[in-house]
Amino acid sequence: MVYFVLGTFNMASSRLTRQAQRFALSGLLVTGIHVFSASGLILLLVVDPPIANGLAFVVATVFSYTINTLWSFSSPLHGRNLIRFMAVSMFGCFLAVSVASAAQHYDLHYLYGIGLVALVVPPATFLLHSFWTYR
Repeated sequence: MVYFVLGTFNMASSRLTRQAQRFALSGLLVTGIHVFSASGLILLLVVDPPIANGLAFVVATVFSYTINTLWSFSSPLHGRNLIRFMAVSMFGCFLAVSVASAAQHYDLHYLYGIGLVALVVPPATFLLHSFWTYR
């Protein structure tokens, strides 16, 4: 019985580790797509930066949903997990703004705020995706 429980824990732990690694790699790729899209819109099509970033966010989010669903979490594309993914994405955006606002409130340099966002938001959204979006 103990071996079964430990074996099940090891399988779940290794699955979660693999998902976290894939989620991190996907996040880097999605960030690159956002930067590339926004830069291209600004430099090549002369789109205003706020609009370019909004469009790039949409492009990056669609790609993020696709790669994280199919690769990071090995799930099918489905309306239920799409709605949950979008809810987690909006929560991540709210959390990023909140963390950056708190850093600003305490008169921290904006780079500390960005660093805190990078440390807080990805793990929070990963856990929400693992235990809610794709359960």
